[in-house]
Amino acid sequence: MLFMKKTLLLILLATPLIAQHRPVNTFSIVARDPQTGQIGVAVQSHWFAVGQIVPWAEAGVGAVATQSFVDPSYGQLGLDLLRTGKSAPDALRGLLGADPSCEVRQVAMIDPNGNVATFTGAHDIQAAGGAVGNGSPARQLACGTAGGMLSIGKDFSAQANLMANDKVWPAMAKAYSESTGDLADRLLAALDAAQSVGGDIRGKQSAALIVVNGKSTGKRWMDEVFNLRVDDNPTPLVELRRLVALQRAYNHMNAGDLATEHNDNEGALREYSAAEKIASTTTGVPQSRYAEMIYWHAVALVNMKRVDESLPLFARAFDMEPGWRELTPRLPHAGLLPDDAKVIERIVGAKR
Repeated sequence: MLFMKKTLLLILLATPLIAQHRPVNTFSIVARDPQTGQIGVAVQSHWFAVGQIVPWAEAGVGAVATQSFVDPSYGQLGLDLLRTGKSAPDALRGLLGADPSCEVRQVAMIDPNGNVATFTGAHDIQAAGGAVGNGSPARQLACGTAGGMLSIGKDFSAQANLMANDKVWPAMAKAYSESTGDLADRLLAALDAAQSVGGDIRGKQSAALIVVNGKSTGKRWMDEVFNLRVDDNPTPLVELRRLVALQRAYNHMNAGDLATEHNDNEGALREYSAAEKIASTTTGVPQSRYAEMIYWHAVALVNMKRVDESLPLFARAFDMEPGWRELTPRLPHAGLLPDDAKVIERIVGAKR
């Protein structure tokens, strides 16, 4: 196994990176929550669909933000190196050393231990720079034709280029360090801080956020807590916050479904109620999204033989979206409601 890891590392470092010149200039942050082990990356840019290119993350492995005149291969190759056990600083140094155009890159990487490194190429468009948590001053790194500045630290790194001013990345670092909440909340706080002091000199268009668990189950769909993108929007951070809130609600829905599978009825109802509360208090959540949560909460109550409690919820869902009433008689055939005509009749006839 050790031989295989060393062989993979040698292959990756010996493979020249293809110079890419897509000007995905932007501001981003990579971070690890030492309390939960969660790892995340978030970004905003005046570039269409920034989430396709800049942010990369994998549970138990780490996260990468690759930007400026971006080479997307830093994302995949960076994660591959981290997966072999390389630290973020060592992996980033290796990739930069193999890149003949490193002076136009800006890249940040963080590993599962919270080691972080960020690089700003000498030819990145100003204002450009980065700030790391608990780090030492940036040092010159020789690579390509002009090199750049490498900073190494712990727990997070904020970086930006083509900014309105040089206040952006210090504001991100301050906001992340001083904010509370879970990792997603703190990443969003950093992005908001960047925008508040000027942000991208060109304006704003897209944003993205990924948060993964600290340990991998080998099942991506279970390891990703958030994987959200706003590809084209006049206020991408506002929309990203709305999506994060909606995802939180659906995370509670999923937890409720899991509790139901384990016959934890009270746990399921707590999760469904939490989902409804988040959705109902989040600005911009369409009624149809809210109806979905209410409806499946009601279905769970029926299957717990608590039909009377379910009826007001069904009535609310039907008012929000009449299609749910039409759907209901189809569910017994799928095993999702009791095959009891009287029960189905009561549900379909529910009114507020």
